Amino acid sequence: MLATDGQLLRAFPASGGTWRLRTGVGDVDARYLNLLLAAEDKRFRAHGGVDAGALLRAAWQYARFGRIVSGGSTLSMQVARLLEPHRRSMGGKLHDMLRAWQLEERYGKDAILSMYLTLAPFGGNVEGVRAASLTWFGHDAARLSEAEAALLVAIPQSPARRRPDRHFAAAAQAASLLVARLRA
Repeated sequence: MLATDGQLLRAFPASGGTWRLRTGVGDVDARYLNLLLAAEDKRFRAHGGVDAGALLRAAWQYARFGRIVSGGSTLSMQVARLLEPHRRSMGGKLHDMLRAWQLEERYGKDAILSMYLTLAPFGGNVEGVRAASLTWFGHDAARLSEAEAALLVAIPQSPARRRPDRHFAAAAQAASLLVARLRA
């Protein structure tokens, strides 16, 4: 329920009990967006949905170390997976790439980013950065501290293991490591 000025008065869960609020790029703190793009997809504004350089880096690291060191998925590919969940496999990754190109063709960068901001998993039945900010911090995502922004970037990377109400130490450590890595 929204007030006439658009302010959230009361939220109700979506079907299935999921807490999700539509979130646009202008609804979140700029610190969060900057951290998100730096951590998840540095070249988001430059690629067409698939970052060939990131995929090659991830493949080379996998070949060298025998395990996944860093991912090659773009935010567009992550949105494709959020819209059409599937098992992790090479075929699934190819599907995500195709869908990412289609999303890029049909929607603009801000629309794709808004889809991510609305659908990203934050542990349990919480989806989207606005719902997560209200759930975990008690205030809207438009006014996040740097620590809160870092935590909200780190949680979707492993939402079950970084859910703040159950695994706060792991979530805080992941956020600290993220900030330290980006500063370096």
